Amino acid sequence: KKGKADESAKKKTRKAAKFQKAIVGMSVDELNKKKAMKTEIRQQVQAAKDEQAKKAKAATKAKAKGKATAAAPKGKAADKQKLPKAPGGAAGGKKDFKARK
Repeated sequence: KKGKADESAKKKTRKAAKFQKAIVGMSVDELNKKKAMKTEIRQQVQAAKDEQAKKAKAATKAKAKGKATAAAPKGKAADKQKLPKAPGGAAGGKKDFKARK
């Protein structure tokens, strides 16, 4: 048609450039080091951490157990603190909706 100018060429889209960001508690360098580690080494490091955490947990549990036995009430005071059990279990297990005979 007369008044129509030639159609414009299709716009080229730019491909987004990829880059890494640091996450909370880790810098980009630390992330790259961790990525470069071999799987076996990473598993060994994780196993060592797990073992250390297990030992720490056991130590704190032993301390708490020692304190609990020392602070346990004796005599009739212990009986008064116990609450009566709710019918059907205190944990809210299976509920019996049918009337018992």
